[in-house]
Amino acid sequence: MIRSKNLKKSYKSLSVLNGVDLNIDRSEIVSIVGASGAGKTTLLQILGTLDTPSNKDCELLIDGIDILKLKEIELSKFRNTNIGFIFQFHQLLPEFTAIENVCIPAYINKKKRAEVELRAEELLTYLNLKDKLNSKPDELSGGEQQRVAVARALINGPKLIFADEPSGNLDTQSANNLYDLFFKIRDKFNTTFIIVTHNERLADMADRKIEIIDGEIN
Repeated sequence: MIRSKNLKKSYKSLSVLNGVDLNIDRSEIVSIVGASGAGKTTLLQILGTLDTPSNKDCELLIDGIDILKLKEIELSKFRNTNIGFIFQFHQLLPEFTAIENVCIPAYINKKKRAEVELRAEELLTYLNLKDKLNSKPDELSGGEQQRVAVARALINGPKLIFADEPSGNLDTQSANNLYDLFFKIRDKFNTTFIIVTHNERLADMADRKIEIIDGEIN
């Protein structure tokens, strides 16, 4: 699903990634761990096409597509269609309801409104939020807000979901529920997950745990 070779990233004199080679299989759940500043989030952002490597002698293939050769418009379309993101803070728009927040990426993808709203309702129902469709974020608990964010990440049927500290703002029970949900989603939709986390339970539950030390995979 993902193949990278010799990914490097530096900011002026600070080297963050020092030549990362990585292979991730389809439907695999991979956790990325490491100390603060080790390069975890930087790697996640490059793999998720939100950032680019500093070097030219590298490679990043996602589902067989050479990401580094795509033009910006092509890359934006690829990202919207194939990749979902879940962050530590849910990033829901406060003025919109749960179902409206979920629909936004599909509207950007120019899908039909009726089709999008039906799919959003199906996802929210699957995530046990059927009675919260018209609730705004401030009317939801932290765990409910994060599940809405998960539904939003799934609305376009992505092959890949990148999660950056997805449980960092949740209590223990909500975090446990979120972890279990990731595995159910993988089993139902064959989705590949790459998760940056400090939570050892989630990291150890993954199919594979990758540790980054000083910008290199250990």
